[in-house]
Amino acid sequence: MKSNNIPETDDDVMVTIELDGEDLDCEILTIFDIDNQDYIVLMPVDENGEPLDDTLVYIYRYYENNGDYAIDNIQSDEEYERVNKRFNELLEEVE
Repeated sequence: MKSNNIPETDDDVMVTIELDGEDLDCEILTIFDIDNQDYIVLMPVDENGEPLDDTLVYIYRYYENNGDYAIDNIQSDEEYERVNKRFNELLEEVE
């Protein structure tokens, strides 16, 4: 995964990640914490900022260190289940 500097000037914060050797533009939907670990939810978008598929999101571990940002894969099925459950709770709160 690439480290990215996240711009602070736009309402829809966009980042580019590397996935399977290809750059993929994504909108940051949310960042949340579970047990002192941050997670980030990304939605892939096209060159106009429109979702490629509004049902597709990527969820990663998220790290900040001295102004640098990085993401990493979730390490286990159990961790993913906890994170996915929390993300779904956040979605319900918004609706």
